[in-house]
Amino acid sequence: MKFSTHEDVSAPAEFVFKELSEFESFERLASHRGARITRVDSLVEPGVGMCWDVDFQFRNKARSVRTEVVRFEAPEFIGFSGQSSNFTLMMTVMLTALSQTRTRIQVGLDIRPRTLSARLLMQSAKLGRASLDRKFEGGVRTIARDLEHHSTAS
Repeated sequence: MKFSTHEDVSAPAEFVFKELSEFESFERLASHRGARITRVDSLVEPGVGMCWDVDFQFRNKARSVRTEVVRFEAPEFIGFSGQSSNFTLMMTVMLTALSQTRTRIQVGLDIRPRTLSARLLMQSAKLGRASLDRKFEGGVRTIARDLEHHSTAS
């Protein structure tokens, strides 16, 4: 199942990339939402090879995902790969400078089942596809608005 959306942000591309590369803030955000995040790499600077184990509850079941940065090209692209016992995930974040003060963020998420039970779950999720699309777009929109707020505050 693939999701994709884009949002335009009133901020320079370099600023947006720097903010999106502040992975510690995303770790804190996920922790506040009940996830347990464990960083498993020893890199000092953001880049390829950063890796996290993420444990969370979804549909009243404990889930675990290992997520890794697989592509990091400042200031334009970040690629993530994730794997759980049932799913493989690929997420891409691409930035396009529209002007010196405006940036387009394009986010794609590809979720693929690895087991029969995951395939069945994906089929039932497709029935609610419109709702899932709205939630995905809303999450990207929220991040874009937060980035705009941070750019005007600094």
